Amino acid sequence: MTLSTTLTKPAAAPGSSKSASEAARTARRRAALHWVAVHSTAIAAALFFVLPFVFVFLTSVMTDQQALTKNLWPTSWEWGNYVKVWQTPGFLTWWRNTLLYAGLGTLLTVVSSLPVAYALAKFRFRGRNLALMAVIAMMMLPPQVTVIPMYLFWAKQMHLSGTLWPLIIPMAFGDAFSIFLLRQFLLTIPKEYIEAAKIDGCGDLRTLLRVVLPMAKPAIAAVALFQFFYAWNDYFGPQIYASENAGAWTLSYGLESFKGAHHTNWNLTMAATLLVMAPVIILFFFAQKAFIEGVTLTGVKG
Repeated sequence: MTLSTTLTKPAAAPGSSKSASEAARTARRRAALHWVAVHSTAIAAALFFVLPFVFVFLTSVMTDQQALTKNLWPTSWEWGNYVKVWQTPGFLTWWRNTLLYAGLGTLLTVVSSLPVAYALAKFRFRGRNLALMAVIAMMMLPPQVTVIPMYLFWAKQMHLSGTLWPLIIPMAFGDAFSIFLLRQFLLTIPKEYIEAAKIDGCGDLRTLLRVVLPMAKPAIAAVALFQFFYAWNDYFGPQIYASENAGAWTLSYGLESFKGAHHTNWNLTMAATLLVMAPVIILFFFAQKAFIEGVTLTGVKG
């Protein structure tokens, strides 16, 4: 007599499978709601910053008549507004002066600030902390405090009023904020690299150029962008020193004059504003990675 045994799997309880599927659906629903909440906040913040630029752009391509109405969408796209602005007498001169001021000023600031920051970060000398306190004190000093003696010096003694040189030349002697930012970043560079370079026979200048400079590129990029943006948007300085000479005006100061001459042509004013903002926006778009990295790493060590 043969005995046969039939093995069967125990049947799953209907209630347990149902509760598992409900838990999975609940988890997916919570994940979806979390995604919507996070991205909705991000989208709202992005719209908060982007919508003003959209408004400026849409107004810049309207006709003279529509720009004074409440209609937000152009009835006809007037791309010739940008050509009119570009052909405005003096606009190219403002561009040239701004590029000279921002470009040369940025170069001089970086070249003059990096050695000072390197000395404050890596050298040990008497009075180092006092020098650092002086740099911080200069950061806290508003430029309006020194504008009168500086103007008397550059205008009455150096006879450079009506030019941008009183704004460019001081950048060759360092900038307090740039020195402090570079110094904070250089503190994060291990001293072993510098000691190894000196063991190999490198002097301080060669160590700075061959070892420190390549490692400090993110901080240098951040400082350069800060200084370039400052000079590009500077209105106070050109107003003080260059207002008497239209041939030395920058875009920020010239834009105010353009706005006064076209106070009823809001389309042309918006087109000029967009042309002034575009280079800064494009530059930051391509350099934002190095900029953010340089700013972030400057706070690693105090």
